[in-house]
Amino acid sequence: MTPTAEQIRIAAAIDAQARHLFGEGHNDAIIFREMSDHMPGFKRLIDGMEGNPSGLDELCERFPSFLRYARIIENISRAIQAGAFSDILR
Repeated sequence: MTPTAEQIRIAAAIDAQARHLFGEGHNDAIIFREMSDHMPGFKRLIDGMEGNPSGLDELCERFPSFLRYARIIENISRAIQAGAFSDILR
């Protein structure tokens, strides 16, 4: 299923800011902190893509910095689950 206009808008906004921060050479912890305003939209997008992996794949291909940001969120989530959150922020 094709992503909705709102999902594309969210992914594009995340991609633009993430691309800027990556371009400045910031580490994952700084990017995570600087992009905290995007977290509600990111969650809404991910929740809305449940059962639509092809739509999420499409967004990741179209917006590479969105994908990189999603990987940061995934890594932080895993660190929290493992009880090693403070390690990832160093």
